[in-house]
Amino acid sequence: MRLQNGEIAPNFNVQDMNGNSFDLLKPRSKPLLIAFFRYASCPLCNLRVHELIENYERLKEKIEIVLIFQSPKEKIEQYVGKQDIPYRVLPNPSKTLYHLYGVENSWLGFAKAWTIKIKQVFVAVLKNHYLPGSVEGEIHRIPADFVVGQDNKILKVFYGKDIGDHLPLEELDSILKREQK
Repeated sequence: MRLQNGEIAPNFNVQDMNGNSFDLLKPRSKPLLIAFFRYASCPLCNLRVHELIENYERLKEKIEIVLIFQSPKEKIEQYVGKQDIPYRVLPNPSKTLYHLYGVENSWLGFAKAWTIKIKQVFVAVLKNHYLPGSVEGEIHRIPADFVVGQDNKILKVFYGKDIGDHLPLEELDSILKREQK
């Protein structure tokens, strides 16, 4: 079931890639972006992670970011982990967090990306060399992003429309600007 803006974010406590505990209820000094991805070798996912890394310096003072993959730790290290990610990464091969947050699958969303996002696919594969590898979990998993306030209320729910659709950074900036007031 999809979550809504204004709801309290479902709590979870899991280990990150480094074996450290991540507890959603732990007090934070700034909002949190929870970004759900497909699998670790997904070219479009790697492109989005690259975009977040490029914006790290600008974002680090305003928001914490947590990346969740349906791949096991070893596959994350082998693929997306090569990017030297400054954010916390949570492997979730059991997909319990995906179910908790209502992150969906869609064959239409899978097909759509190959028609309307073909340029992004080519950039990811040919320019950035994010070559697809093994698929862990559902290949037709659609990304989702949740901006969570310090009080754990969801400020923004974003369920993607296709396999490369994430909350635009411009929209994230607008949300953060409103929160700083």
